[in-house]
Amino acid sequence: MPGPLRSLPPPNKKRKIQDDPQTMQLIQRLEADLIEAISTNSSLNPLADLLDLALRSKEASETSKAIYALYRVFVLIISAEKLGLGGDEAAKVVKTWLWDRLNAYVDFLGGLLKDQEKTLRISALQILFSLQKHLSTSYSKSVPSQPQFHNSHFRKIVSFLLLCPPSTRHRATQKDATIDSDVLHQFHETWFSIYDDIRWFFLRDAATLLNSTSPQTSPKLPHNLLAILECLKTFPTEKSEINSWWVSEMGAKPPKPKRVSKKGGEVASSEDEKEPQNEGDEDDWRKFFDEEPVAKEDKLQGPGARLHKLTIHQSLHALASHRAVFTRAWLSLLPRLSIIEKDGKALTTRALNIMHRGVIPHLTRPVLVMDWVGASVDYGGTVGLLALNALFVLMNEYNLDYPSFYTRLYAFLDRDVLHLKHRARFFRMTELFLSSTHLPANLLASFVKRLSRLSLTAPPAAIIMVVPFTYNILKRHPALMSMIHRADSENPSNDPFLPDEADPLHTQAHLSSLWELLSHRSHYHASVATLVKIFSEAFTKPSYAMEDFLDHTYGTLFETEANRKIKKDPPFSLEMGQDKMMFPLAPEDKIEREVGGEVHVEGNVVSELWLFA
Repeated sequence: MPGPLRSLPPPNKKRKIQDDPQTMQLIQRLEADLIEAISTNSSLNPLADLLDLALRSKEASETSKAIYALYRVFVLIISAEKLGLGGDEAAKVVKTWLWDRLNAYVDFLGGLLKDQEKTLRISALQILFSLQKHLSTSYSKSVPSQPQFHNSHFRKIVSFLLLCPPSTRHRATQKDATIDSDVLHQFHETWFSIYDDIRWFFLRDAATLLNSTSPQTSPKLPHNLLAILECLKTFPTEKSEINSWWVSEMGAKPPKPKRVSKKGGEVASSEDEKEPQNEGDEDDWRKFFDEEPVAKEDKLQGPGARLHKLTIHQSLHALASHRAVFTRAWLSLLPRLSIIEKDGKALTTRALNIMHRGVIPHLTRPVLVMDWVGASVDYGGTVGLLALNALFVLMNEYNLDYPSFYTRLYAFLDRDVLHLKHRARFFRMTELFLSSTHLPANLLASFVKRLSRLSLTAPPAAIIMVVPFTYNILKRHPALMSMIHRADSENPSNDPFLPDEADPLHTQAHLSSLWELLSHRSHYHASVATLVKIFSEAFTKPSYAMEDFLDHTYGTLFETEANRKIKKDPPFSLEMGQDKMMFPLAPEDKIEREVGGEVHVEGNVVSELWLFA
């Protein structure tokens, strides 16, 4: 007999599959054999069997047990210096074979970062970084002259995080090359925002990877890099803040860098003179140290001119070096965001959201992003407004010369600006941009005139922003008071304002009047009509705090009216007799009936609905 029909879909809970005990026992036996072989310096051939078992396992539990068994074995191999430098020919053959097995294991872990099982993704990331520590420590012992960071292994980690290769356990279902949120959070909270060496090497290698790959082959690489960089909130601003190391050997104090004099001799330099010179494409991040580009032959002139070069260890302890790799990473990323057709606008918005507080202050030369920010203004809308904010920061704090700034800002005053959901942000920024008392009066007149003209078709919440904004500008610039005192303001047909002029200095707005605001005295909304009356009173009131007006919407306006206390009942009354109707009937609809000696007029059903007694 068939079971009862279900009205709901079957549950999504996966059926628990029993682990194969033979596979588990085989993993344990192979691990035990390898541990014994390492201690007795005998054959490590079971390593290939254990690795093959991990690659072929389809169940998450078996894969997890196999990768952790391999991790413990490889840690013992690394600690036993079986992967170090040196040795005879036979030892080199064994090391090559072990490196091949380790690289295959690392590649498998990189694919697990995109696995369907969250536990495998997190475990793979933890193992990769733990191997980084062990490999770097072993490498430092092989080269005792200075601490070492295993670059080749870390470059693979960077590639796995940014390119997101598919998991070999489920090849057919892995198509998205976007970094998973749990992997991103784990990487950021555990390593990237904590350890200075991890952040420095990641920024350096990420920029190199970005420059060496094409947008067609790796379309998601900019997405992933931006997702990692926009979460960075702990970038050092002082040398004393560079004090946390994942590879502990890197925390040792490096020797002072040496400079090369004009005669070619090495002279010890002070700690303050740590600006390396660009020595080629391999270390091209060094070029971002220099505040201004100076020709090499010019530097060699004079007794005080000298060149020097920082080692990797010295660079990790230099604040200028951290700023240099940070600058190179962002300058490599920003052009790639703009050429993405599908999500380019959204990615540009995300980058501009953090540009003024999370990027520009940490660049070696903030003006390097000027071209990209200026090009982003052409997007218009929210993107262009955010770009103008970054542009204003460059002008105000870093002395950027951008003569057409206010022309670009004036272009944003179109018919849509007062209807956008971001209009509050627009007014905040515009008030900041126009706050200087040294701006020309005719330029400010163009802005208030254009806003007044746009207010004719604006919602009440937007007009409530325009009125105090205009009042503050008039209060700050008395030369504009003539715009509300002209006698011909009642005749808008003689308005000399040129609305189609793009340059705010030539619109003739200072010869016009704000008759548009005067018309709002008859606005249907009482709050708007009351607020506009301030222009007909003496300007004795201090400037308005714009924050009190920027968050108004239809909802807040309705709530204000609904919660208003009525001191006096409105003078409205309607008394109608029973024989009177608000909507009289047409003659053909009238039906007279005599009931109880009285004549009643009846109509159709719809008409009777509007009969009030």
